[in-house]
Amino acid sequence: MSSTAEAPQDVIPARLLQGQKALVTGANSGIGKATALGLGRAGADVVVNYVAHREAAEEVAEQIASFGVRSAAYEADVSKEEQVVAMTDRMVEEFGTIDILVANAGLQRDARFTEMTLAQWQKVLDVNLTGQFLCAREATKEFRRRGVVPKVSRSAGKIVCMSSVHQLIPWSGHVNYASSKGGVHMMMQTLAQELAPEKIRVNAVAPGAIKTPINHDAWATPEAREDLLRLIPYDRIGDPEDIAHAVVALASDLMDYVVGTTLYVDGGMTLFPGFATGG
Repeated sequence: MSSTAEAPQDVIPARLLQGQKALVTGANSGIGKATALGLGRAGADVVVNYVAHREAAEEVAEQIASFGVRSAAYEADVSKEEQVVAMTDRMVEEFGTIDILVANAGLQRDARFTEMTLAQWQKVLDVNLTGQFLCAREATKEFRRRGVVPKVSRSAGKIVCMSSVHQLIPWSGHVNYASSKGGVHMMMQTLAQELAPEKIRVNAVAPGAIKTPINHDAWATPEAREDLLRLIPYDRIGDPEDIAHAVVALASDLMDYVVGTTLYVDGGMTLFPGFATGG
């Protein structure tokens, strides 16, 4: 399939997540937006979190509502504890509970190692790692309070952490980002181990090269696209919907026995394609 082919949007079973309440952080664009739409298309009520661009978030919420489910846009900076607590409390009050957390919010502040400032390092760790910790902690409190509701889901709650192939692949010039995603990997596994006995499932999705605004320069020109495709055995650049499909599946009872796993959605990037011909 060509990387320019339109991503399929009709493969998600319409009522797979019927009656569930989902929170997606950083959901006003890119992967977060596609994921929020995918969850809504699958029948979940969805809270669209954002930290900027309120109008875009509200447009996503309106589109989700067109699927016949509830949706709302909540502003919160996931790196700020008090804002995360307020957001989850508001969701429980207005939506009744939370069944699914997709800890997606993330950013990059790129620089070569010796030119990277402490502020660049700290900002990425604060959002990409601490933000996931705070959101997972608050969601877990609600999962424990409510417990398993069999008519809704076999799990008491589902957490999907958004990681990256760079939890595995080093990335020169991006030490803060790669370190944050390596931290997400171990945090996810540790949470999964601790929470599984309570029927709370924690997993991660690790995208490869996906056509989003954050990495626009990597695929925007024919030359950049050709260079990028050398890293992808499947010979296409991913679409945000590819990630949405993976998240919806992991959040559903179809994956009820999947715990502590990272699902790489990368077209084979983590197969180290440079060694395909012997290195």
